[in-house]
Amino acid sequence: MDTESTVVTNEYGADQIQILEGLEAVRKRPGMYIGTTSIRGLHHLVYEIVDNSVDEALAGYCSHIEVTINQDNSITVVDDGRGIPVGINKKAGIPAVEVVFTVLHAGGKFGGGGYKVSGGLHGVGASVVNALSDWLEVQIYHDGKIYKQRYERGKTMYKLKVVGECDPEKTGTRVDFKPDGTIFEETVYDFKTLKTRLRETAFLTKGLKITLRDAREGQEQEKVFHYEGGIKEFVQYLNKSNEGLYQDILYFEGVQNDVVVEVSMQHNDSYNETVYGFVNNILTPEGGMHVMGFRQALTRTFNDYGRKMKLLKDNDENLSGEDIREGLTAIISVKIGDPQFEGQTKQKLGNSEARSAVDAVVSKQLGIYLEQHPDVGKTIIEKSLVSQRAREAARKARDLTRRKTALDGLALPGKLADCSDKDPKHCEIFIVEGDSAGGSAKVARNRRTQAILPLRGKILNVEKARLDRIYGNAEIRSMITAFGTGIHDDFDLSKLRYDKIIIMTDADVDGAHIATLMLTFLYRFMPELIKSGHVYLAKPPLYKVERNKKVWYAYSDEELNKIMNEIGRDGGNRIQRYKGLGEMDADQLWETTMDPENRVLLRVNMDDDDASEIDLTFTTLMGDKVEPRREFIEERAKDVQNLDI
Repeated sequence: MDTESTVVTNEYGADQIQILEGLEAVRKRPGMYIGTTSIRGLHHLVYEIVDNSVDEALAGYCSHIEVTINQDNSITVVDDGRGIPVGINKKAGIPAVEVVFTVLHAGGKFGGGGYKVSGGLHGVGASVVNALSDWLEVQIYHDGKIYKQRYERGKTMYKLKVVGECDPEKTGTRVDFKPDGTIFEETVYDFKTLKTRLRETAFLTKGLKITLRDAREGQEQEKVFHYEGGIKEFVQYLNKSNEGLYQDILYFEGVQNDVVVEVSMQHNDSYNETVYGFVNNILTPEGGMHVMGFRQALTRTFNDYGRKMKLLKDNDENLSGEDIREGLTAIISVKIGDPQFEGQTKQKLGNSEARSAVDAVVSKQLGIYLEQHPDVGKTIIEKSLVSQRAREAARKARDLTRRKTALDGLALPGKLADCSDKDPKHCEIFIVEGDSAGGSAKVARNRRTQAILPLRGKILNVEKARLDRIYGNAEIRSMITAFGTGIHDDFDLSKLRYDKIIIMTDADVDGAHIATLMLTFLYRFMPELIKSGHVYLAKPPLYKVERNKKVWYAYSDEELNKIMNEIGRDGGNRIQRYKGLGEMDADQLWETTMDPENRVLLRVNMDDDDASEIDLTFTTLMGDKVEPRREFIEERAKDVQNLDI
């Protein structure tokens, strides 16, 4: 990256820290500041402190960040940046570091003097972490001295003081904090969650080294993330479970209208588009102007190139953006001084200058690349033309899946046993494998609110199929029609006919495989159903225990042991291991798996923070490449709990 565009020459001292408002509200309404007090909010505290260190890296002053989960689930973050200023802030009359940790909206990100670009939650980071922690200690290495201050639940415990000496060349900041157990639902950190986010941060900050350590007993481990190739290596990582269509990973960078643009991309042999947009290192799940600029540039450049090289004939239609982006993995990363976010969840970039900047950089540099690599250009155009033909076939097939309305005569699928209540809020649909389980479920159900859709065998693996095959698959068509929402660009959540979509499969390996195929389909074509909490997995029991005409159901081996310990093991028990739903009669199926009063349902959740890892997991498990799948299984073999051989 052009370092001139990222290094800030302005003074970063005590008076660049500006104060906007006080801190009292944070403990009363933590959700307003970090979104949630669930485990997601707990991890967000770490990201806020790390983001401050990353801002130092973006400004050109920090090369290494170390994050440690300590034995007591407190966190330590150390960086080798300039160190938070220790001088007195004139407005507040206290050291700048104390302002940063005790005053909301105080930081070098306001007023333009400290940082040209920054991530984080608009400057609320450090003070919010402090307010939501049992205790927080900050140490600053500056001018050969070590400064220290401690806070408890946001309150300063003593004035900033010098506690030791250090090498005059050493600079940086160390922050230790322990989240407040009275605020967070969960205070145990998950190494894997932090690993995903910190790996992403390292990819996006070329050359920055991030070390993550777990010091908890029995869980000791360490991961180091350091990518000199930056987002090129990010694309390579995301594509590791697919075969690249060409060898190069394309990379474009430039500065336009004060927007720093970095884009990396490569097509692979899959049919899925994987495009992530980042603004100042923060993921924008809903895209925005930077992603729009990239798509415009891509569509225009490839169509112009196709015409010029006669790969598209005069009477051929232009390729659509979707055709060109089939099988594309791309990262669009912009750094912008004053990012404006829109949409209800503030996850979409609104700055129009980002669109024109990305468009200009990609158009120019992609055009030059294609001129120099005509073989790559031809390969991409040929894949796009095949996609165009498949899309047209899919369009015709799609018309068959549209739900019956006053205007068209298409009925719901014949094998669907629908419910009588027409208010979606009251209704749920069970997707059941096989006709025998489907038959039991139809007898067992509450006909007013529960619909049953039996599927024959294993549905198509959508990870390995183009749209025309997917629309041509009877089982998938039945689901699309029954749900009512449409898929992809036609998707409309308001047309969903059931509040709960419940995948009900056998509690064995085949059942798990069918459930995974179902989740792959929903994730690739209706991800909003998962994000908005409408998708569930039914949990049928594994065992039925009978003794003296009394019946117990166990959903795991542990539960079975618990029941046996309670009722005794003297031989008067009859234990039945269910091989599948078809073995249960209707009453048992209702009582154990379908009755809202007694059943166990697992809601399928999806967090935008983990988007790239979720994507990679589906590609690894359901794609064509065997080697990444073997590695995935070997890495996790020791964590297996239920092995069915």
